[in-house]
Amino acid sequence: MTSHLKTLAFATAALLGAASVANAQAPAAAPTPEPAIAQGPVIPGVCILSVDRAIAQSTVGQYVRTRLQQLAQVVSAELQPEDAALNTDAKAFQAKRATLDATSVQTQGQALQARATAFQQKYELRQREMQATQEKAINRVAQELDPIAQQIYQQRRCSMLINRQGVLLANPDMDITTSAITALNAKIQQFPFDREHLDTAPVPAR
Repeated sequence: MTSHLKTLAFATAALLGAASVANAQAPAAAPTPEPAIAQGPVIPGVCILSVDRAIAQSTVGQYVRTRLQQLAQVVSAELQPEDAALNTDAKAFQAKRATLDATSVQTQGQALQARATAFQQKYELRQREMQATQEKAINRVAQELDPIAQQIYQQRRCSMLINRQGVLLANPDMDITTSAITALNAKIQQFPFDREHLDTAPVPAR
């Protein structure tokens, strides 16, 4: 079961990131009441778990999202001044370009292009680092959730556990997600993590 939860966790990571962006851009719309659905009988032995919801709504999942937002702000604070300085210098170069000789135009233009290329590489590196950080953190939560899912699976005497993402409708009495969230909250609320550093050179093997 561990491998399945790990795979699903990466989708959850994307959902957490998308949710944080959406929340920052616009207030959430009021939910539209859904009509009551007549449910069929519970299917014995069939259980349903929403890994996405279990992680996203758990205390530790919310902590992970907040921590990722904090790390993203640090990255932004690092990149924004360099980006602003580069834009300012580029505008200044364009403004005085007509007064420069060909050699100066070429020299200063190449210097600006080199800075722009270096900045783009740094930006892309930070993006990859944040993605790696997000995946690692969500994977940690999935690892904590895995034995909980197994325990509830056995307690409920399930014969099959289905991912809620692949089910359109189901009797909520077969859903173990709320129980999993409660158990996950009791198990872990947060854990320390920082941004992954992908530019660190590996230590040579001896």
